[in-house]
Amino acid sequence: MAKKAPRQDPGDEGLKVGPPKESAAGVPGVAHSLTTSYAQMGVRRTFLTLARVNQKDGFDCPGCAWPEGDHRSHAEFCENGAKAVAEEATLRRVTRAFFDEYGVSELAGRTDYWLGQQGRLTEPMYKPAGSDHYQPVSWDEAFSIITRELRGLESPDEALFYTSGRTSNEAAFAYQLMVRRFGTNNLPDCSNMCHESSGSALTETLGIGKGTVSLDDLYKADLIFVVGQNPGTNHPRMLSALEKAKRNGARIVAVNPLPEAGLIRFRNPQRASGVVGRGTKLADRFLQIRLNGDMALFQAMSRLLLEAEDAAPGTVVDREFVETHTHGFREFEKNVRELDWAEAEEATGLPREAIEGAAQDVLAADSVVVCWAMGLTQHKNSVATIREVVNFLLLRGNVGRPGAGVCPVRGHSNVQGDRTMGIYEKPPAAFLDALRGEFGFEPPRRHGHDAVESIRALRDGQAKVFIAMGGNFVAATPDTAVTEAAMRGARLTVQVSTKLNRSHAVCGEQALILPTLGRTERDGDRFVTVEDSMGLVHASRGRMEPASPDLLSEVAIVCRLARRLFEQDGQAGIPWERFEADYDEIRDRIERVVPGFDDFNARVRVPGGFALPNAPRDERRFPTATGKANFTANQLEVLRVTPGRLLLQTVRSHDQYNTTVYGLDDRYRGVHGGRRVVFVNPDDLAERGMADGDLVDLISEWPDGERRAEAFRVIAYPTARGCCAAYFPETNVLVPLDSTADTSNTPTSKSVVVRLRRHTPAA
Repeated sequence: MAKKAPRQDPGDEGLKVGPPKESAAGVPGVAHSLTTSYAQMGVRRTFLTLARVNQKDGFDCPGCAWPEGDHRSHAEFCENGAKAVAEEATLRRVTRAFFDEYGVSELAGRTDYWLGQQGRLTEPMYKPAGSDHYQPVSWDEAFSIITRELRGLESPDEALFYTSGRTSNEAAFAYQLMVRRFGTNNLPDCSNMCHESSGSALTETLGIGKGTVSLDDLYKADLIFVVGQNPGTNHPRMLSALEKAKRNGARIVAVNPLPEAGLIRFRNPQRASGVVGRGTKLADRFLQIRLNGDMALFQAMSRLLLEAEDAAPGTVVDREFVETHTHGFREFEKNVRELDWAEAEEATGLPREAIEGAAQDVLAADSVVVCWAMGLTQHKNSVATIREVVNFLLLRGNVGRPGAGVCPVRGHSNVQGDRTMGIYEKPPAAFLDALRGEFGFEPPRRHGHDAVESIRALRDGQAKVFIAMGGNFVAATPDTAVTEAAMRGARLTVQVSTKLNRSHAVCGEQALILPTLGRTERDGDRFVTVEDSMGLVHASRGRMEPASPDLLSEVAIVCRLARRLFEQDGQAGIPWERFEADYDEIRDRIERVVPGFDDFNARVRVPGGFALPNAPRDERRFPTATGKANFTANQLEVLRVTPGRLLLQTVRSHDQYNTTVYGLDDRYRGVHGGRRVVFVNPDDLAERGMADGDLVDLISEWPDGERRAEAFRVIAYPTARGCCAAYFPETNVLVPLDSTADTSNTPTSKSVVVRLRRHTPAA
């Protein structure tokens, strides 16, 4: 049997700090996976469940979106994947007795870790206006409450419909269809807070808001840049792909302010060398860049490549590719040649020799892949930075051929699929036209609210109903005090969830919790589909008995709500009842609306699924405004801070995936038993008269005033000078709602100017 959920919140009283690790996975990774799984699921359930993760006849891991290869092991999961599965397949249950014991106000004071450890939600719950407690409610009454509130709005735009990246393709398509039939494009999603900058930059420059590489391209690459990314924690199965690339002869350059254990050395637990040996050294070169210095780095490398072309014409720049397939080269070239080396060194924190060394790696490589994650996407200049990555690759024709391309590494397991299905506040006209042609109604054309705009709308009273299909919106978003006040001002909040989280405790006047099936659970004889980070679509079939007989699938929740909401449509409306009964019916409609899904039902039944078309990768065709891949000229602005200040980046711990906190350890960074820590370079501490172990407050400084996160234990850590790091969501409070990336509107959680002040306990 699984252990009972903790009744006391452990806090940070047991915090211990040791030296950081210099390798990832290995036997400790296996041991931690099993220990966590046994605690949540018990021994038998652990082996039955983990044996089906990411298998062709099993279910897709509810963690990251890293793809699976054609040849899969019997243990096709990583440590954090095992934790994600264990949290979903746990034997712990949250029942009505729990909500009798704990009121909303008490739950709001608990940590994210404690909330998540209580277990699976088992029946619909409703908090009436004026009450501090949730109480049981029937599904029928829950749908009546939502329908009453939605119909009572003055405009459909007063409702917000959020989506998490774990929502299946079928549920996402039905959800956006319901929302647009209701009359709004208010479809914020978790992409708005992570890879929106990638999508914005890549759509402009390459014509598709996705990556252009496959797993085979990684295996064939001569050189791989891993930038602003910690695969050892956030998508550990990527380490196996990097190991295979190394065995095939690739060099790897890691670019990060923090040294990450997984990129130093990988001890693959499925290989003897990873169990009894030292494993595989992954990064051949580590560029310890200053936060926000990535644009300067790629501009500097591009300038060095142009200068190498000057010295040996026709040997560096792929002139045929540039002239045939690109636009804007002259403006880009002029801009890069004017780069000031002193500014580049200041922005990157790197000596020129280090950048020149990386450029030599590029010159020696015929094919280059650049991978990145949120370290690049959450700055004010993120879109421009990713444009510069594209410039760098286009210069030598490293897009649209084997072993080369852009590789934004997505987080949640179907976040990319949700966008493909139409979860987007700014839908293209062609998609809306296809919906109109297929379903016979006129979808709204006005752009809706993204995540940041949704918070503003709630704050300002312009939105009154908030519905979330999964996720933990309150913990995922910036400016915690503003966000929480905005959510509490809503007339109704609805959370479709598997487990308890902060968004259930920070809720509207009325609140509903609608418990849903997880990926691991059987949904009759139906299956769903997902799209991974590289554009492969495949089936996911849950096999476990549902945690409660009162759970509904996400598709069923959407379809039953839609039937109630659109009762006036009668038989002439959208066939919601058929959609709920048979997901093939939804897939047939997806096929007719979304390009690339020809013969969807047949192809997705082939083990391993199928790849969506990708014009830049497959044809070297670029569906941009110019009809070509676009070089861009991006102005470098060095992020300078007032003396005495540091640049803070928010990061995840190893016992965490997005806002879900699995435990209180970050063993690769040497942290055990707590989360309120800040990693600071020892020289920066010495300059401030501080030392390892001091207790400090983090204070961010903005034009509208200061924000404070209190009582963080300082850890002297080998991060880049002038930079520091701390975990989110604890430090989301430091990021203002209005500090967002240009174009993408993504919160700037990776470049927060802070000062450290010794913490003084309250009297």
